[in-house]
Amino acid sequence: MQTSPDRHEYPAHWEADVVLRDGGTARIRPITVDDADRLVSFYEQVSDESKYYRFFAPYPRLSAKDVHRFTHHDFVDRVGLAATVGGEFIATVRYDRIGADGTPASAPADEAEVAFLVQDAHQGRGVASALLEHIGAVARERGIRRFAAEVLPANTKMIKVFTDAGYTQKRSFEDGVVRLEFDLEPTDRSLAVQYAREHRAEARSVQRLLAPGSVAVIGVGRSPGGVGRSVLGNIRDAGYTGRLHAVNKALPEGQKELDGVPAHRSVRDIDGPVDLAVVAVPAEHVPEVVTECGEHGVQGLVVLSAGYAESGPEGRERQRALVRHARTYGMRIIGPNAFGIINTSPRVRLNASLAPEVPRPGRIGLFAQSGAIGIALLSRLHRRGGGVTGVTGVSTFVSSGNRADVSGNDVLQYWYEDPDTDVVLMYLESIGNPRKFTRLARRTAAAKPLVVVQGARHGAAPQGHAVRATRLPHATVSALLRQAGVIRVDTITELVDAGLLLARQPLPGGPRVAILGNSESLGLLTYDACLAEGLRPHPPQDLTTAASAADFHTALSRALADDRCDAVVVTAIPAVGEGPVGDAALAQALRSASAAAPAKPVLVVHVELGGLAEALSAAASTAPQAGSDNPQQSATSPIIAAEQLPAAEVAAASSPEAPEGAHLIPAYPAAERAVRALGQAVAYAQWRRDAAEPGKVPEYEDINEKGAAALIDGLLARGQGLTLGTDETCDLLGHYGVQVHRALPAPTPDAAAEAARDLGYPVALKATAPHLRHRADLGGVRLDLADEEQLRRSYAELTELFGAPEELRPVVQRMAPRGVDVVVRAVIDPAAGAVLSFGLAGAASQLLGDTAHRLIPVTDREAHSLVRSIRTAPLLFGWRGSAPADTRALEELLLRVSRLVDDHPEVVAVTLEPVVVAAHGLSVLGASVRLAHPPARDDLGPRTLPAY
Repeated sequence: MQTSPDRHEYPAHWEADVVLRDGGTARIRPITVDDADRLVSFYEQVSDESKYYRFFAPYPRLSAKDVHRFTHHDFVDRVGLAATVGGEFIATVRYDRIGADGTPASAPADEAEVAFLVQDAHQGRGVASALLEHIGAVARERGIRRFAAEVLPANTKMIKVFTDAGYTQKRSFEDGVVRLEFDLEPTDRSLAVQYAREHRAEARSVQRLLAPGSVAVIGVGRSPGGVGRSVLGNIRDAGYTGRLHAVNKALPEGQKELDGVPAHRSVRDIDGPVDLAVVAVPAEHVPEVVTECGEHGVQGLVVLSAGYAESGPEGRERQRALVRHARTYGMRIIGPNAFGIINTSPRVRLNASLAPEVPRPGRIGLFAQSGAIGIALLSRLHRRGGGVTGVTGVSTFVSSGNRADVSGNDVLQYWYEDPDTDVVLMYLESIGNPRKFTRLARRTAAAKPLVVVQGARHGAAPQGHAVRATRLPHATVSALLRQAGVIRVDTITELVDAGLLLARQPLPGGPRVAILGNSESLGLLTYDACLAEGLRPHPPQDLTTAASAADFHTALSRALADDRCDAVVVTAIPAVGEGPVGDAALAQALRSASAAAPAKPVLVVHVELGGLAEALSAAASTAPQAGSDNPQQSATSPIIAAEQLPAAEVAAASSPEAPEGAHLIPAYPAAERAVRALGQAVAYAQWRRDAAEPGKVPEYEDINEKGAAALIDGLLARGQGLTLGTDETCDLLGHYGVQVHRALPAPTPDAAAEAARDLGYPVALKATAPHLRHRADLGGVRLDLADEEQLRRSYAELTELFGAPEELRPVVQRMAPRGVDVVVRAVIDPAAGAVLSFGLAGAASQLLGDTAHRLIPVTDREAHSLVRSIRTAPLLFGWRGSAPADTRALEELLLRVSRLVDDHPEVVAVTLEPVVVAAHGLSVLGASVRLAHPPARDDLGPRTLPAY
């Protein structure tokens, strides 16, 4: 690339693909000496008005001197970036470092002038905003802290780019020019602006794929069968509302139609735009197809073709080339190796997938990385009887295959604001960017339920998936997702169970559950299941096997009216000899009672009662079904239900059509499945209430952030990474108000005695050798030594049992008040970010894994819940008559450690073990800290798509 003898080599890491405001993509890269012709061609396509705004005077063409200046950069004091589509420039930005007098300068000068030029045809796409983010990141990397820009007052679009960026800025007006100066340090507002732009752009890019105005299926076979021909038929049969085209380069010259669809030999032959291309050709022919689509202006691709990363190293490289190729033309990709996409909206009716039937329209958004699992989920949602009944359908479905480009993060951005989607179900086999997924999940879950099941939990991700390395175990990642409001389930059965409840029933107001039904045994099973899920069930109400539909209606109405009840589980077994008529009557009775109290969820547990399941999941209309000769036998007939209902209910039940948004009742074949779904809904509802008041990160007056930063800088000057010594650890933690009990080395009995005199009796004598550290159970610790005689005797016992002092590394420490031993850890994970962990010291956390986690920074509410979220938490609250521990002091310690790691990302690991939490106060008896230069934070940098 760069061939001139510049001071820095070509910075390839500045190259990036970005999603623009309209959903298209562009590539941003440094401008080099090889770009002279591209720059001239770009400038020729810019209007005279835009040129005037850029140079403050008529400037019809670039001189040879201009071209040289704008293409020769040192990548330090002079930098130029270009946004490209199809290899051609569509916009440029550059900065020149300046001194205090405004003349060209070098470091340590930390200000630069910045200027943009965007081709008129691409203005309004958010290109300048994306370039500003990237040139700002480049400038910060090169030690520039502030930008200055001079803009003509009439150039309102460019002024808006600067003012909307969210940076701290000031404005002045002189000599007819607006001068803007702004700091480049990211602020809360600039990050919020960046995230909002990312959301709009990624949501729009998915919307263009799911609601195209025209579709071309490429690779449609001339004979029936095959992937391309099947997808073409599925799109046509679903009643797609846009323009559909079939493409096969092997078609005879004169053939203009295939299966009633206009046919072409190439995408280039299609008159008019093509928004989406479904690619079903062998992998070796895909590059040619991508080129044709890009040149025709296709906006996105669904690549069904296999033979990519899932097939091994050669296929992985083929996949990388595919993504790079498509992004060159501004196209996004679903796949490769994808199952397809579905949109049931009546405005679209798109089934660009291998599913032969379109699922019923509904309010569930469904994402699956696996085609096989996608089929299973669609099938389960489609079924009405046997197992969980399909009380609702699908709004949109995406099967991403190898998710080389479009991922679950992108689709979440779309579903967050999609008015047709109320619940999101996701089957994930890998999470490529956990930090971003957690951020998006938290925002989505605050608006609509997000249910996730993750495959490949105990092994490597599928070969086709590019996944960032993480040191966190799966259980920790799951805990962090739950903290973000994600409803984590273990199986696709649970995924559907929870989704159907959340899609058609309100969220419960609490954990109190009423149970009623015609089977005492089934009621008791439901009661036990509620206790196992942490719910608070009322004693089951047995209506006896003789209960009629009216009895169920009365009992359910009474339970829903009870202020002590938050949800109702109805258990039902079939009555002998009633058949479909009885099933329909019971279903209508339950729906009628539920409709009168729509604020509380109702679930049904049925045993081999297919008729009831169908009746409950039927459409809300109460009119006789089309084609029924006998209205009395209609599964939704109001006559049957009304026969045994109170008079006041008959009119409502016999309404010809249920009100908009009527709650349909999900039915489950087992009590455990119904109650598990209810338990997940209760926990999610509580999270929603808590998220409405998220808490705050406290400020502590005794924290010395600047002192800690100076100490860290000095320590890191020694090398790339290091574990601090005892004194350095105590000093650093002390800057954040965390006091560590001193442990003095005792290499000899005399040294031990002298240390004890310095500290004051009583003392503890501890062996700190790695195999004995924190292992009081092995006898390497002697406590409550009241005088020198006891100390020397204990010293002799330890050396006799475990070896010479050089092996034991004994230390003496002043005794701390008795209490509960806990451990506090913080670590920066390269994928998930900074994580704070807490648990009881010893077997509870090490053997049983009883550890809780929160993302840093931790708020006061999160610290409060963290302490209480481990299974052994009762030990901190006076279990079996013991003195309660000072949990307020413990929460403050957690908040201080969180602040340390959040303020100083160079602190990559902190361990406090043990921490003895007494009845009043706590004592940190051991601590270790590791420093390193912080890993790159891509969520703080400019927007960018994953690199390939």
